Amino acid sequence: MTAPCRVFYDGLDHPECVAVHRDGSVWCGGEAGQVYRIEPDGSAAEQVASTGGFCLGLAFDAADNLLLCDMKHAAVFRMDARTHRVERFADGADGLRMRVPNFPVVDAAGRVYVSDSHAFGEPGPGVFRFQPEGEGELWHGDPVAFANGMALAPDGGSLYVVESFGPGVFRIPILPDGSAGARQEVARLPGIVPDGIAFGPDGLLYVGCYEPSRVLRLGAGGVVEVVADDPIAHMLCHPTNVAFRGSTLFAANLGRWHVTAIDIADG
Repeated sequence: MTAPCRVFYDGLDHPECVAVHRDGSVWCGGEAGQVYRIEPDGSAAEQVASTGGFCLGLAFDAADNLLLCDMKHAAVFRMDARTHRVERFADGADGLRMRVPNFPVVDAAGRVYVSDSHAFGEPGPGVFRFQPEGEGELWHGDPVAFANGMALAPDGGSLYVVESFGPGVFRIPILPDGSAGARQEVARLPGIVPDGIAFGPDGLLYVGCYEPSRVLRLGAGGVVEVVADDPIAHMLCHPTNVAFRGSTLFAANLGRWHVTAIDIADG
């Protein structure tokens, strides 16, 4: 491994997603719909809610509410930050139902972008966008070969999207009127199944790879660097979504029961 890795918290139900709250706590979901909150120091965790389905990506909005994508229900849920009450937020728009809502991203205006993985081996649209009240649209309707993790550019001017079976990462400019611009390739990753992405404090894009079990960094000029790699899939085991807290990257491991912490500054 090229950067120091450690188990941040163990004993979860195959976490696929991870997000960091502004109080430093780390949140993730389980394969039976569990919503977990892990203490900032990783000393303890509690299940605070459940969708009753299978949690995929999650993200906080400005009011600290948690947006949760659920594969079993084919819907996005919103959890009230105070009561932990979970309610259905959206399941489609423009007459289309989402098939596999995978990952939510919330912009500065509270709009929620949601990737729809559509179906294994069957490219389809794409990226939906919902207003804070739940009214939505199919924002990027071009077919994508399993749209997965996403991240807003640091300047908020574009949305980066993982295409797991492309495989690679592309970006969609957000035009002045809010509509989607033309797709622009960022990186092709042959022989890899990318899953989740996050911008680090260095402004570079980090990629959690489901297969092989590693984390990549996309450098200037398209250079792809290996940040952490685990050929025996123990510390990193099919990592999916990733999130930053300072210079520490947290990776959810769908293949095991823990969240991994990777100290990027020491790598």
